[in-house]
Amino acid sequence: MSFTGKYELQSHENFEPFLKAFGIPDDVIQKVKDSKFTAEIVQNGKKFKTTTTMGSKVMKNEFTIGEEFDYELMTGDKIKAVFNLEGDNKLVGNIKGMKYVNELNGNIMTSVATMGDITYKRVMKRI
Repeated sequence: MSFTGKYELQSHENFEPFLKAFGIPDDVIQKVKDSKFTAEIVQNGKKFKTTTTMGSKVMKNEFTIGEEFDYELMTGDKIKAVFNLEGDNKLVGNIKGMKYVNELNGNIMTSVATMGDITYKRVMKRI
């Protein structure tokens, strides 16, 4: 199953507490919390290009499955990350001590990120 497509936010839980725990400044959180959230993914085998848009903030990341890369945060900072595929519909990442799982079921992509005792869940629909 290919992750390629454009996705729009349907719902999310624990957005603000999670971003605070991740070290995102309050002013950045306030700017993006009520904005339109979309993600575009282009998958070519083990290579991925992602463009995530939250309001006026755009983050672009490119990576190859199993290889460490510099992941861009909404602050513009970059941190080391690695993503792996589990099966053909689950993308699992390790970003700065956070476990991040994207699972694709048909046109619905569910993302669950866990850092310490805080879990953020996001549901996006392919448009």
